[in-house]
Amino acid sequence: MRCQPQSSHQVYIWLKNKQTCLLCDEMTDAAVPICTDCEADLPWLRDQCERCALPLPMSGLTCGQCLRQSPTFNDVVVPWRYDFPIDTLVTRFKHQGKWPMGRLLAELLGQLLQNRFADGLQRPDCLLPVPLARKRLRQRGYNQSEMLGRWLTAQLGIPMDDHLLLRVLETLAQQGLDAKARQRNLRKAFALAEGAQVAGRHFALIDDVLTTGATANALAGILKKAGARRVDIYCLARTPKPSD
Repeated sequence: MRCQPQSSHQVYIWLKNKQTCLLCDEMTDAAVPICTDCEADLPWLRDQCERCALPLPMSGLTCGQCLRQSPTFNDVVVPWRYDFPIDTLVTRFKHQGKWPMGRLLAELLGQLLQNRFADGLQRPDCLLPVPLARKRLRQRGYNQSEMLGRWLTAQLGIPMDDHLLLRVLETLAQQGLDAKARQRNLRKAFALAEGAQVAGRHFALIDDVLTTGATANALAGILKKAGARRVDIYCLARTPKPSD
């Protein structure tokens, strides 16, 4: 299996046999290139807000922001806090083209989702990657959310539609902006493709990191307004509050 979707050139072969851990370079017998010790040491997100998955000191709580204004999306599935080494892996995948890093994280997210589905989490009808602005797509050469979605589709058997959501306005990069600035930045930034079939369907938005939730809220709002029955968020990592 090639680690890069829709490519005829192989830069990394994903084999189901002994591999080298991408974190410590030790050999591993796991089906993915990470050893048992390194996987256990990842910053797994345990106690979190029941609505937006914000890291909290105890489980079963709802954060203050969600109590003040409930998010537009329904559920968030996220394996890790945005902390070392996940932050480094995501950055190398997202900004440096280190696709094996993203492939590894997608595989582990897929395993978590399979467990959650077995425990009763509703399976979505369709996966929707967060669209990337055209200028940024030209600069980077790929949309990391779309790549994650394709890997998850192959693993979970859930179809993906990478044309249903459109980024219609170029906006400032979200990094470095506070929550209010992110919301202002995203006003009218997204739209549905002409003729998009949304009513009554359950979607899951795919992204790499959930920070303030502004992008997720904006996209979920568009989908819900068009009649979507449910919108969940699947992402790799969740950042803590800035003060933390």
